[in-house]
Amino acid sequence: MSDETKATVRRRDFLRRVGVGTVGAGATLATPLVGSVHADSENNDEKRKARYKETDHVKAYYRVNRYPT
Repeated sequence: MSDETKATVRRRDFLRRVGVGTVGAGATLATPLVGSVHADSENNDEKRKARYKETDHVKAYYRVNRYPT
């Protein structure tokens, strides 16, 4: 029984270390991207305009899935 406990602890320690290493690698890779973030190019009127369009493929989706139109 003690062998199983030791194996479990080792596995958990390994997974913790791998997780910490992954987070650290992700942080170093993401750091250059932070400086290159651009502002939104849409003004307030463009953000509020209607974007939904009931096209043929949307109508087909509704018809196939029996949504009322």
